[in-house]
Amino acid sequence: MAYEITIGDSVLEATFVPEVGMVGNSLRHEGEELLFARDGLAGYKEHGSVFGIPLLHPFANRLSAWEFELAGQRVKLDPDSPVAHRDAATGTVIHGLLGASPDWKVVDADRNMLTAELDFAAVPQYMAAFPFAHRVRYVASVAQTTLTVAFTVIASGEHAVPVSFGFHPYLTLPGSDRREWQVEIPVASRGILDERMIPTGQTEAVAPDELDGPLGDRTFDTSYPTLYGAGPAGSDPPPTFSLADGKRRISLRHVSGYPVSQVYAPERSDFICFEPMTAPIDALISGDGLNWVEPGEEFTATFTISVE
Repeated sequence: MAYEITIGDSVLEATFVPEVGMVGNSLRHEGEELLFARDGLAGYKEHGSVFGIPLLHPFANRLSAWEFELAGQRVKLDPDSPVAHRDAATGTVIHGLLGASPDWKVVDADRNMLTAELDFAAVPQYMAAFPFAHRVRYVASVAQTTLTVAFTVIASGEHAVPVSFGFHPYLTLPGSDRREWQVEIPVASRGILDERMIPTGQTEAVAPDELDGPLGDRTFDTSYPTLYGAGPAGSDPPPTFSLADGKRRISLRHVSGYPVSQVYAPERSDFICFEPMTAPIDALISGDGLNWVEPGEEFTATFTISVE
């Protein structure tokens, strides 16, 4: 039985499983579950099934190649490695290397906050795939009806570390029809993707409020490289994605460090994912929007999920 840690109270409780990738496996509002879990924790651990709030690191979404040069380092992702994941539909590597990782260590935990760390550089199979020495820190906290997740990359070696992580929360509204869910998607442009779901470099403008309204039968597996409210800090309220029914509203806010989003809601799904991302799809190869953490420095990105 995997060791779970729950934070929060009876109004909003969040549960994480450190030994299974620090995955968020439950978010309960007044006792009702707000995370979709197709095959449960076992399905996520064994074959990466749709589940909860997984972390995508050191890259979110897909890459266009399994081998490439990055800042003078050779990145060689092995399709047969247990830490690399192949997308069955496109053949691309997807969702990073830390899915279901057993290497997280809990640093501190109390009723309202959980802190865990992972030393990426100390695990040979991670470094063999992605030779950039660093540590990561995951801090989750609950205050009233808001879950806050802050994720930090700390460059621990001699080389700068690229920042391209993200999260993939599978949000749901129990007891209501997804066709009646009201969504708000504050995106300013849509990325044009090729047949492998890799950005072509072209974009289409999206007008304010264009995608807001009933989810209905709409489907999404779409990259949004620019968001409304993602300008310089303090210039606008941060981008806030939401879904609501007659009972509650769930809002996911890009507090800091997440200028990009992917929205995922396949046909007949009982969930929608608003995915905060620190860089666009394929940024490790294209270089588009890619930031770096210099040796000895750190970078933190934060998002919140609030319920009302």
